[in-house]
Amino acid sequence: MERFFIWNERLGIELPFFEREWETYTAREREAILVRWEEIRGAIPDRVFAFERLINEKQAELFDEEDFETSCALNSDIADLASRINDLHIWYRINQEIEPRRHS
Repeated sequence: MERFFIWNERLGIELPFFEREWETYTAREREAILVRWEEIRGAIPDRVFAFERLINEKQAELFDEEDFETSCALNSDIADLASRINDLHIWYRINQEIEPRRHS
């Protein structure tokens, strides 16, 4: 069976992975893909919340941190987590029309 989703470690969710053009999938395959995507999409707010919690923890550490290099590392971690949240928001907005893409 063809894989339609692939795990994204950075975001902590599965993302669409199409080996063919969207139109070449059968109606049954497209329906299964959309059902699965809605399940994944429903978990995105929890992922965002988890990343926001980590940001808050790192901001609290940063507040008390006096070492410059450690402060820079914490800021970098916060920026990375914020970037993940942004990416999750983009994926969340992809409703039932998954962008057909060809992945190599």
